[in-house]
Amino acid sequence: MKLLKDILYRSRIVEVVGDTQLAIDHITMDSRLVKTMSLFVAVRGVSSDGHDYIEQSIEKGAVAIVCEELPKSQRENITYVCVTDSHESLGLIASNFFDNPSEKIKVIAVTGTNGKTTTATLLYRLFTLLGFKSGLLSTVVNRIGKKDIEATHTTPDAVKLNELLSQMVAEDCQYCFMEASSHAIHQKRIAGTKFRGAVFTNITHDHLDYHKTFKEYISAKKALFDQLSSSAFALVNKDDRNGLVMLEGSKAIKRTYAVQSMADYKAKVIENQFTGLHLMIDGKDFYSRLIGGFNAYNLLAVYGVACEMGQDPVNVLTALSQLESVEGRFQYLKTPSNVTAIIDYAHTPDALRNVLSTIAEVRTGNEQVITVVGCGGDRDREKRPVMASIAVEMSNRVILTSDNPRSEDPDQIIAEMRAGVDKGQEKKVVSITDRAEAIKLACSLLNEGDILLVAGKGHEKYQEIKGVKNPFDDYKLVGESLQLYQK
Repeated sequence: MKLLKDILYRSRIVEVVGDTQLAIDHITMDSRLVKTMSLFVAVRGVSSDGHDYIEQSIEKGAVAIVCEELPKSQRENITYVCVTDSHESLGLIASNFFDNPSEKIKVIAVTGTNGKTTTATLLYRLFTLLGFKSGLLSTVVNRIGKKDIEATHTTPDAVKLNELLSQMVAEDCQYCFMEASSHAIHQKRIAGTKFRGAVFTNITHDHLDYHKTFKEYISAKKALFDQLSSSAFALVNKDDRNGLVMLEGSKAIKRTYAVQSMADYKAKVIENQFTGLHLMIDGKDFYSRLIGGFNAYNLLAVYGVACEMGQDPVNVLTALSQLESVEGRFQYLKTPSNVTAIIDYAHTPDALRNVLSTIAEVRTGNEQVITVVGCGGDRDREKRPVMASIAVEMSNRVILTSDNPRSEDPDQIIAEMRAGVDKGQEKKVVSITDRAEAIKLACSLLNEGDILLVAGKGHEKYQEIKGVKNPFDDYKLVGESLQLYQK
């Protein structure tokens, strides 16, 4: 419980109507979660405006309201706080309410189109191996020490973020490694969070349904680095053409990593096979169980962060060599007949190309590559034909299927994907709306030594159709189907 006046610190107040000596027991931006002694923060979202729910929140027990526009009629005994930006204020207020937890734990953010989950998760695992109690906020799971908490968003809302950080502090965690999505940065969910460092992995075509233009998408990522202090570090992928853009104007200590160019942290791929990666990192031989050139970047970013945090490079590389792939990120299984099945979250053109390029690097050329891929509904439509084109270009056979169609017609999504297939390549493509049937068919077509890629959903344990999340697990279904169709 906190006094309202104490949690309003730095929230850019325009006007206050009422008493700020009120006791606040709970803060929320969701009117459905309001209870007695709540502070309700009215934020304007994509599909709804919290200002429309101010009266409902008061009826449910809210004693104070934070908003950008004061209601025309105001109730007695209710305190109204008008601010310039409700999103930003919510982050600052939430941080104050939970005693500014990010100032008591070293928080490292990872942003980029691809590699966020792998990099953040590997950082968590590495620092745990090095003896540090740590927390993780990721697409797959939130973790406090060894305790798992379900993740509903890549980056939690400001209240949940600070609540989780507060719990990490209470559990004596020294580090928190978190994904920072472009949505979260743009919506200022991380406002008020003090970062000890931030990592930029890469940026490619994605989320243009939300950001509208690629320039806006880049700006959203860059905003994370713009808010870093001079005592924080900014570590960026120099091989990405927008890597150095992230550093422009940042007060942070600037660091780079790269595989193809000179950088503060440099790696060279010596060997890339299904048994793992052999790298040269800063002149030291390093072997990893992870596969693929894209993982060379992820591993290098993790190494760079650890070194920036003062860890011994040799100890870091020794611990890194023990780590395995993250669930749903180039996760693979093999059968006695030498069939390899790969499950990967690749849901952007660049991610799909990276995975298929890795397969091309390690295959012999005599086997066939079969790819099962779809695109999500209610998301960026421009990438649909591009995804299909890449799959057909780099595979022997392709099955186009549903991903998470959400509110859209899955057949229409597949039709939009198929528009990217050249006429001369159509014989390589089959369309099957039912994802389970698509996977089963792919497994039935596999012969000895062949490679199957099931892309798009990775770690997800559901398929979202018409607002309902139905149980669905690519990895489990592939395993069962391979047993059924084992030749």
